[in-house]
Formats: sequence, structure tokens, C-alpha cells
Amino acid sequence: MKLLRPICAIAAALAIATLAGCQTAAPPKPVAPIAPTAELPPAPPATHPMLSEEPGFLRLPNIPAGKNPVRVGLLLPFTNGSSQTRFLATSMMKAAQLALFDAGNPNIILISADEGSTPDSAAAGARSLLAQGAEVIVGPLFSASVSAVAPIAHDRAVPVIAFSTDVKTAGNGVYLLSFQPENEIRRTVSYAVQTGHKHFAALVPSTAYGNHIADAIRADAVALGADVADIERLDPATQATSLHNIAASNADVLIVAAGGNTLRELAPALAENGIDRAKIKLVGTGLWDDPSLTKETSLEGGWFAAPAPDIDSSFNTKYKAAFGSDAPQLASLSYDAVSLVALLSAGEPYHRFTDAALTDPNGFAGVNGILRFNPDGTSERGLAILAVEPDGFRVIDPSPRTFEKPVTPPPAKTTSSLTPRSPQSGG
Repeated sequence: MKLLRPICAIAAALAIATLAGCQTAAPPKPVAPIAPTAELPPAPPATHPMLSEEPGFLRLPNIPAGKNPVRVGLLLPFTNGSSQTRFLATSMMKAAQLALFDAGNPNIILISADEGSTPDSAAAGARSLLAQGAEVIVGPLFSASVSAVAPIAHDRAVPVIAFSTDVKTAGNGVYLLSFQPENEIRRTVSYAVQTGHKHFAALVPSTAYGNHIADAIRADAVALGADVADIERLDPATQATSLHNIAASNADVLIVAAGGNTLRELAPALAENGIDRAKIKLVGTGLWDDPSLTKETSLEGGWFAAPAPDIDSSFNTKYKAAFGSDAPQLASLSYDAVSLVALLSAGEPYHRFTDAALTDPNGFAGVNGILRFNPDGTSERGLAILAVEPDGFRVIDPSPRTFEKPVTPPPAKTTSSLTPRSPQSGG
């Protein structure tokens, strides 16, 4: 990981030691911070803060006496009932090891514990990590697990860098390093407004994901001076009526929060039910980031926000070279989390992973571009705007390289004999 201001590269070789299921970790690269958000009510102070070495804290044989290692807990669903989830957990563990290796800091110990399949098992895993001296917990993956772990970690004043997309679990020591749909909507709504669109409609599923999308569209449209003409639910039984309602709503943007077979079946029905692509711009979510969708001619020209194509190619190449297989997409989150922890590990023991350090407004450069934590524990990412074309996805608005807003200086002073200069954007 790299801090965005200045950008510091961290790369070194590190021998990964393993002891009792624990492995050494490496530091991450920092990314830029997220936009200000509403402040959360303060949580009660930790009753048992971790302030110094305690008997029972894990130590590896190669750590000199009197030196405090950086203990990083990794909490993932290694024994979950789903084989897919178990595979993902193992892959994320491997990515964490790779981040450790790349960081090159032998003073970091990565301690693993099992999130399991229930909130209770996740809570037990968190207690195990804290008993071994973890100063920060990376994971868990599921929102119910995050809710179970949060108060346990807060009691020891230990931050949690979790992978849930449920923003309701964020805050008071929980930071969500995940692909949050709210980021995609903020980026696409903003770009649409910048290009002259003002009236939004949406098709969203009747799920928690759909609710998040709908809420984000309403909030972002209002904030940018646009309006929401109509939001309909994705339902085959009422699809024709929903599309006719949108066509009659005066919307000039339609956001479709669907992917896979649902989107393939829906796409041809848009024009059949009155959606005039000459009048309504088609926009998607991160679910559109599927190369097979470029074959759907009815989606051609549509936009969506996502990391730039192949931005993670270096990570994928390293992962395959190390482990002999391709990395699942979410593996990059684990790599970034451990990289970030490693980046911040140089501070004073038990005071290095502070809220101020984690919410550095400059943010960090991760595998999928820049990212930063907001004060409320959610995260912001720098995403590109991609267009669907027959031969693939084309970047029509590149992802930002910094979270700093361009500064426009006032016009230069002029006299009657001089032509005023146009304001210039600064870095």
C-alpha cells in the first residue's frame, strides 16, 4: 500500500514464519481518505484497553526479549458450511501472507482465527485473537459476525478492519474495507450530473442490497441538485408495468442494479416496454463488471463504476506465482488490509492503529486503486466510469489518483490592456 501524499512504496522480502497456526505479516500501502460524513455518537470508553504486554500474548522464538511484536489478528470463515466460502477464506489468508511477504517487516505476526458460520463462533475467534495480543483485527467477512465481534474488540480498544458491505456495521472502531455499493452509486450519479443528466430512475431488487442502492440514489441525487423520478423493484411479475412507469417518469437516467442472468433477461425487455435509449441513459452497478455482458447489444453504451480494468493485474500475477492459482476478487481486500496494517505498524505499541491514523484523509493506494476510511467507518474508493462496448469495457472517465479536490485559484488581476486569464486547476 502507498500513502497518497506522499506516495511511499513499501517492498521487501520477508521470510514467513509459521507457529501454531500463526504467520508473520507485512505492512500495507496507504490510500487517500473518504469524504466527511455525519459523526457517530461516541461509543462508551473501553473498559479493558490493551495498553502493554500481558502474560499469554503470543511471541515467536525469533523476537528479542523486550521487543513488542505487532500482532495482527486475521478472522475469516475457515470452517464455514459453504465450500465456496471456505475456499474464499483460504484465498484471503494466502493474500494476507503475500502482503506480509511484500511488506518485509519481520516484527509483524499474523495470528489466524476461525469466524466459522455463526456470530457466536466469530465472537469466540475474536476473543482468541485478543487473548494472544492482537492490536488490530482484520476481518470478519459477514455482517452478523462484524456485529458480534465489534463490542468485544471495542472493550479492548482494538480496531476491526472488516470486509462486510453492510454500512450499518461500521463505526465506533469498525472500519469497512469492502466494495460498498454506495461508492458505485455516488460515482455514477456524480458523473451523470456532470454530463447534464438531472432526473434519475432505478430498478432495484427487493433485497437489502436493493435498499442500499435506492437509499444511495436518493441521497446522492438530492445532494447534487438532481431528482429521483421513480424507483421500481425488480420482479418478473410486474416487470412490464415497472418499465412503463419509468418510461413515463421523465427520467433521463435509469440505474439497473442487477447482473448475471437477471440482467441478461431484462436487457432486451427495456426497449420492448418503452425505454427509449435515445432519451434515457442506461447505468449499472458493480454487478455489471462481468465481461460476458459485453455480448448483450441492448446494454451497449451503458455506464457503470468499477476499478479500472486490469488495475489489479500485478497483484494477480504475484498471487498466481506464489500459490499456483488465480486470486478470487475479494482476496485483494485481505491483501490491502494487511498492507495497511503493516504501513501503520511503526507507531508506539498499543497506540499505532488509532482512529486518526486509519482515517488519514489522504487515503491509501491499494490493489484496486485509491481508498480511504471515513470517520463513520465506511470507506471511499476512487472508481473509474466504464462503458459497455462489443469488444469489452472502455474507460470513459478514469479513476482519480488522489482524494484531494482540485483547487481553482481566483482569476488573475488585470488591467484594461490585458486579457483576463482563465482559472487553472491546481493539484
